[in-house]
Amino acid sequence: MNLPNQITIGRLILAVIFCALLSNYDLRTHARQAWMLDLCLWIFIIAALSDIVDGYLARRKNQVTSFGRIIDPFVDKVLICSAFILLAGSNFVNEKGESVTGIEAWMVVVVIAREMLVSSLRAASEADGKAYAALAWGKLKMFVQSVTVPWVLLSLTAATGPRWHAARTGWIWATLIVTVVSVFPYLSAARGVLSERRRA
Repeated sequence: MNLPNQITIGRLILAVIFCALLSNYDLRTHARQAWMLDLCLWIFIIAALSDIVDGYLARRKNQVTSFGRIIDPFVDKVLICSAFILLAGSNFVNEKGESVTGIEAWMVVVVIAREMLVSSLRAASEADGKAYAALAWGKLKMFVQSVTVPWVLLSLTAATGPRWHAARTGWIWATLIVTVVSVFPYLSAARGVLSERRRA
């Protein structure tokens, strides 16, 4: 259990705390629970930054392990997918039945479907003995998502105006576009496995 893996485990703990806080927030009692969103904001930022740190240390110290290669992307998915699921939930719906976060259920489906597909492609490729490393598009996707979630959280707690909310909408759509587009390089990387014929 080297330092990069310890950081990854720490990030998993932060992700669990993030989920617990966000799932217990209720828009109807925002005045008393606004601190939860503030805390979630900082937990998410710290968790996202630690992902950069553990990856850098693992490469710098030549401490890339199978444990890290499996758990690190798993933690990323827990953090991102849970954020989008919870921000699209009923806890963030106002009296008019509208989501105050700008994130809709179908958007969450897109994010989760992409993660499931890429994970399946990685599993199939590696089971076939072929390396399937993270691509630049995947890292860009993670970056955009990691900006979008704090932006949404901040729009719920700070005195932000129409421009901030317009930018929030832009980040959400950027997330969706990059999430979808990022699938194609992974499909291309796995084309050998996808084109193989299996015996019945």
